[in-house]
Amino acid sequence: MVKIGDLEIGENPLLLAPMEDVSDPPFRLLCKENGCDMMYTEFVSVEGLIRNVDKSLRKLELLPEERPIGIQIFGAEIDSMVEATKMLEPYMPDVIDINFGCPVKKVVNKGAGAAILKDIDKMVSMTKAVVKVTNIPVTVKTRLGWDNQSIKIAEVAERLQDTGIKAMSIHGRTRKQMYKGDADWTEIGKLKENPNINIPIFGNGDIDSPEKAWNYKTKYGVDGLMIGRATIGNPWIFREIKHYFATGELMPPPTIEERVDAVKKHLLYGIEWKGERIGILEMRKHYTNYFKGLKNIKYYRMKLVTELKIDNILNILDEINENYKETL
Repeated sequence: MVKIGDLEIGENPLLLAPMEDVSDPPFRLLCKENGCDMMYTEFVSVEGLIRNVDKSLRKLELLPEERPIGIQIFGAEIDSMVEATKMLEPYMPDVIDINFGCPVKKVVNKGAGAAILKDIDKMVSMTKAVVKVTNIPVTVKTRLGWDNQSIKIAEVAERLQDTGIKAMSIHGRTRKQMYKGDADWTEIGKLKENPNINIPIFGNGDIDSPEKAWNYKTKYGVDGLMIGRATIGNPWIFREIKHYFATGELMPPPTIEERVDAVKKHLLYGIEWKGERIGILEMRKHYTNYFKGLKNIKYYRMKLVTELKIDNILNILDEINENYKETL
């Protein structure tokens, strides 16, 4: 049983990576229904929190069905990180996760996310300050380093562990790589062989199939797998990996009925959480991923992304189900 502090998250846990504009409550609910063991919010700006920005505060809303769930925060100033951490107590997240890995330019230019990989002393000081002001387990998500010449993840892991964090998730790329090339899990595997490391280590990067999940889990010995981009339009990946781990067999891909049902749930969850107009508009970015690979789906996708009435959207989805049910 893998534990983050006293929080049990199962054997061979599968974690949903925090993804901006993706891992909101509607999407998280779908992932949970399909077997995700641990989830995280979209990353939350501490500057937004301490200034009571609605967008940041909205990301703190957690549903009972989602637990266990962590709130991920990012920032460049230690004082702001501490103040924001104190604000999280009433929301009772199971974990507070610090983002030291986001490679996006607008985050890095502010000195946050992966930018802190250039200043390990500051990373350690910031983490220590956050751990000190909360009784909620603190975890960290980071990358191998800023670039190939500054990979110091072994030192980082040991020093952060000494601050009192309860787990680390590591993306197998440097900041300079962004999301290009293949993730390198070699250094992640070395951490699991390090006798000084006793907190759970979760591997992240390029897990997009049950076979790859099994190969990476067994080869590198990580405590769990964090999955990000491969879940978009594909919340079934969690159940598929679990089935493969249990049986050694691949599940059949989701049927068109399952795809349509997931889209409807995602849409309706979104409307319930965000309101009808915003829920409909924000769902538009997801249709391509849910219906990827369907021949001539562009016709229906164009109808979906231009329709504003919920009943009409549901009718279009029913039409997709009817017309494609013999093709999958």
